[in-house]
Amino acid sequence: MIVLAFLAQTLRIAIPYLFAATGGVMTEKSGLIGLGLEGYMLGGAFCGALASYYSGSAWIGLLGAMAGGVALALLYAVASIRFRGDQVVVGVAVNLLVTGATEFFLRLAFHSSANSPRIPSFGEERAGSGFAALAGNPLIWIGILTVFIIGWVLYRTPFGLRVRAVGEHPEAAASVGISVERVRYLSAALSGLLAALGGAYLVFDQHQFSAEMTAGRGFIALAATIFGRWDPYRAALACLLFAAAESVEIQLQGVQLIPSQFVEMIPYVLTIVALAGVVGRAVPPTALGKEAGN
Repeated sequence: MIVLAFLAQTLRIAIPYLFAATGGVMTEKSGLIGLGLEGYMLGGAFCGALASYYSGSAWIGLLGAMAGGVALALLYAVASIRFRGDQVVVGVAVNLLVTGATEFFLRLAFHSSANSPRIPSFGEERAGSGFAALAGNPLIWIGILTVFIIGWVLYRTPFGLRVRAVGEHPEAAASVGISVERVRYLSAALSGLLAALGGAYLVFDQHQFSAEMTAGRGFIALAATIFGRWDPYRAALACLLFAAAESVEIQLQGVQLIPSQFVEMIPYVLTIVALAGVVGRAVPPTALGKEAGN
């Protein structure tokens, strides 16, 4: 029973990482740096809470979250592609913008600077954290399917071939008639949509929106993307690894054998170790972070 509870908790924690990491794979495969994942998640969470609360429907909330994520991703894409801004700077700016904007609109919409009221969510009739409760949440199934869908799109469809071509050799892709900008815009929009689903999962899982509730999950998802060598299946395994580390952290906090400050460091230390190249040097897409033609 303890093992099953641990696995259920790991899966529950991994789902937002899975959404954001698959989004990270899509955008980075096209040559755009995925630093905005944190902002897409947080923005999607807030838009999902807002739409769910005022509509009374979790499904409409989910649509609101996706719309918010796509809008933020397109903002990043326009600044990076159309106006040729530095992708790292633009990504950081989007994250800072979303952090401030969500706190402002949280107070405006809900008259609170900390959290929203309780919102309609999925699977409310099945309380708990076991597999039975998880099975009643459609976002669990969507998150698992997303990994395979993105893998199929990248490796089995013409669009996926264009995304990989644009990320590796944009000039060669343009020479055969592929619109590099269009592919990157579409990839960015899909990345924002997926990351926003991760934010929506968080807000529905907690039944409310809290300020800065993503707490760096977008950056950990980006680390999983790199750790998985820009492959959706490997990135998914990395997400499960990071989620397992977070589950261990939660279990150790309950035991109280180690100071809580050290326990809370476990997921982040694991992230640093992973990015340090313990499992081998990861080679990014050739045109990652570069403008077409450079």
